[in-house]
Amino acid sequence: MNEDRRNALKIMLTLPVVGVLGFGVFKKVSKEIALRKKRNLFTFENKPKLPESVVGKQIRLGIIGFGIRGKQLMQGLGFAEPRWIDELAEKSKTDPNDTRLQLFLEQDDLNVVVNGVCDIFDPYGEAAVEAGANIHREGRNGTPGKAPVRYRTYRELIAADDIDAVIIAAPDHWHGQMAIDAALAGKHVYVEKPFSWTVPETYRIRETVQKTGIVFQLGHQGRQTDSYIRAKEIIDRGLLGKVNLIEVCTNRNTPNGAWVYPIIEDSSPHTIDWKEFEGPVEQIKEYQTYMKAQKLDRFMGPEPRDRFSLERFFRWRCWWDYSTGLSGDLLTHEYDAMNQILDVGIPDSVASSGGVYVFNDGRTVPDVLHTVMEFKEKELTMLYTATLGNGRPRGKVVMGRDASLEISNTLLMTADPESLLYEAQIKEGVIKTDEPFYSYIPGSNKVDAVTSATELYFAQRGLLYTYVEGKRYDTTHLHLREWLYCIRNQQTPSCSIDAAFEEAIAAHMGTRAYLEGRTMYWDKDNEEIVRG
Repeated sequence: MNEDRRNALKIMLTLPVVGVLGFGVFKKVSKEIALRKKRNLFTFENKPKLPESVVGKQIRLGIIGFGIRGKQLMQGLGFAEPRWIDELAEKSKTDPNDTRLQLFLEQDDLNVVVNGVCDIFDPYGEAAVEAGANIHREGRNGTPGKAPVRYRTYRELIAADDIDAVIIAAPDHWHGQMAIDAALAGKHVYVEKPFSWTVPETYRIRETVQKTGIVFQLGHQGRQTDSYIRAKEIIDRGLLGKVNLIEVCTNRNTPNGAWVYPIIEDSSPHTIDWKEFEGPVEQIKEYQTYMKAQKLDRFMGPEPRDRFSLERFFRWRCWWDYSTGLSGDLLTHEYDAMNQILDVGIPDSVASSGGVYVFNDGRTVPDVLHTVMEFKEKELTMLYTATLGNGRPRGKVVMGRDASLEISNTLLMTADPESLLYEAQIKEGVIKTDEPFYSYIPGSNKVDAVTSATELYFAQRGLLYTYVEGKRYDTTHLHLREWLYCIRNQQTPSCSIDAAFEEAIAAHMGTRAYLEGRTMYWDKDNEEIVRG
């Protein structure tokens, strides 16, 4: 390879991907630089920016649910249990690459106060109070601030006058009713994914949010991931050519990854309010009626809902009685990322298959799932595959006529051997088709501590952290920050009610296709799921 070509390739690999266009401009490096300055192609147009969420009135929060995700959301707000602080401090002493405590302590103050918490499991409720009072982010030897009120039911919490907004991290079957009740009480709502448990409540939540005018954010923190924002610009610029196929997946191979969570010590009917856990009566009846009408009773599980069960309480994701399964719990992450990047909207049709092939532990939701979504107007198909019995990483791949883009918390773009867009560069040997010709690795000069297979799984998907202006941020912190900014400035968040509705309908189409064993279609005119 001659010197001009070496220089050209070096520039292409260090500049934005638009740098691969037109080999002729690479013959003289000075001309190449001048051309790029003229066209303003040195930088991406859509740089992530931090909203000034701390500016304005302090927002008074209520937290509903303090399990795994609830703790992470509290940490994203800047509140954590003192013992968690101490644990990270000890780990940082033995592992210099474990900077999680430092990053948490440096996290921006969002100018919020936690005035109320609610969890129906006593140890979680008490831990939430400790976290909410830990206003100085200290360990167990610190001085706590005013403790938030612990409410026994979410209804009491949303009725409180000193709460402006609520964060909902309860099990799936409670998301919809809690969001509706909170909105009707005039509280702004941040609810974890999935948006809804049943199809009918999906419409009710949207109607309520639109009617009340509250600021709503669905908890897809991937909306804040820098690589997703850059991937959208790459695709919008046509650098992949005509996109026609998307492959996404969820592969995990640990009990924790399959929702077999540990049963917490001191859990019993005395420390768990089982009646509150069961769910809204009318919603349960609605769900049971539908399942029976479709002769799908076998998916409802052998145990009555009112029978106390520690397995069901801590591992509720394994049963349709409370869960939305792989489609609602994990497919929604992948779908929302693609909807963010490609604006695919609700699929025209969805087909699913799979079963319980690995964890024969009494669960009713599948641990292996294959879902195909067709988007006719976009002229593309999205394939989703999932197994909870193999951890092979496969990531997200968007395929176009000219190149493919692998998307995680990094980006890798590889030209297609038959590309017309890059034909000249391929012939000249500037671009090879058996390796990426463009990569984007934010924070590549930093070592990021990941302490478990589950953390690695979410980190690779851009769901734990991202980089803004060279600084690492927790994506949950950024997503909450955006919501708070929108509350203060009467704006619309990135994962608003419209995006949430699309997520829910897409997921429900996948679930119903699996349960009923037939393709589901979307009637756009009537906004209705119809059977094939």
